[in-house]
Amino acid sequence: MGNIISKQKLEKYFSLTSTALAKAKKKIIKGKEKYAKEIFEMVENYLSDAKFFEKKGDFVNAFAALNYAHGWLDSGVRLDVFNVGDKKFFTVK
Repeated sequence: MGNIISKQKLEKYFSLTSTALAKAKKKIIKGKEKYAKEIFEMVENYLSDAKFFEKKGDFVNAFAALNYAHGWLDSGVRLDVFNVGDKKFFTVK
């Protein structure tokens, strides 16, 4: 049997991604608002998907959706849409 994704692990990653989203929303690089809006929409959609899967008891897909959500935030950092220097929450250059 493979690794089981626990409720505690999901809670940790919901918190991590939600915090990262809040931080990114405060650090949009001027002139990149259009891109930030698109990224935030995708992150919020994936967070919503993760909640949906969690409620169904499908923790694997909930965790996958959380990873996609956070990946969108990291891509925004790497593409200079957000100016964050926080290595705890983002993959920074």
